[in-house]
Amino acid sequence: MKSLKTGTTTVGVVCSDAVVLGAERKATMGYLVASKAAQKIMKLSDNIGMTIAGVVGDAQALQKYISAEIKLYELQEEKSINVKVVASLMSNILYARRGFPYIVQLIIGGYDTGPKLFSFDPTGSLMEEKEYFSSGSGSPTAFGVLEDNYRKGMNVEDAKKLVVRAIHAATKRDIASGGSGIDIVVIDSRGFRKIPDDEVNKLIK
Repeated sequence: MKSLKTGTTTVGVVCSDAVVLGAERKATMGYLVASKAAQKIMKLSDNIGMTIAGVVGDAQALQKYISAEIKLYELQEEKSINVKVVASLMSNILYARRGFPYIVQLIIGGYDTGPKLFSFDPTGSLMEEKEYFSSGSGSPTAFGVLEDNYRKGMNVEDAKKLVVRAIHAATKRDIASGGSGIDIVVIDSRGFRKIPDDEVNKLIK
C-alpha cells in the first residue's frame, strides 16, 4: 500500500458554466524532486481534460488509450463525445486491470450539455462529483479549503480563485506538492483552455 501513496495536489471544481481543473508542478521520486515543472493536467479532447496523481508512465499510457478512443469516436460520429462516456470507458479500463492496477488517481472534467466532473481510484471506482474533488497527497489540505469556501453556482472567476487557493494551501503543508507554479485549465462551451501563468500568479498573490 505504501507504493500507492502519491505526491501531488490536483483539484477539480464545478461552477455555473464551466469546470476548472488545477494542479501544482512538483514531481517526486521518493525524497528526490525529479521535476519542478511537471504537467499534471492532460488534454483528452477539445472539451475534456484529466488531472493525474500517481505513476506518470501509467497516466501517460491511459491518456494515449483514451485520446485514441475519443478520436475514433469523433471521426465516426462526427460530433464531440459525451464526458460521461469517456469517464465510463476509463473506469472499464481501470477495472479490467484491478488485479495489476495502474497506480493512478484521476480526475476527468469536461463540458458537453453542461460542466461534468468525475473521480476514479486505481481499481476503476467511478464517482460523479457535483461540486469539487481533489487528489494526491496534498488533497486533505485542499479539501479543507474547498469545503469551507465552495459555493454552489459560483462563477468561473471565483472558481479559479478557489482552485488556486486550495492548491497553494496544500503546497505549504505537503512536502510532496509544490514546484514552480500552478497550472489552471478552464473547460466550458468554448472548449479547453489553459490560463496564462501571469494570470495565475496574480491569483496566487
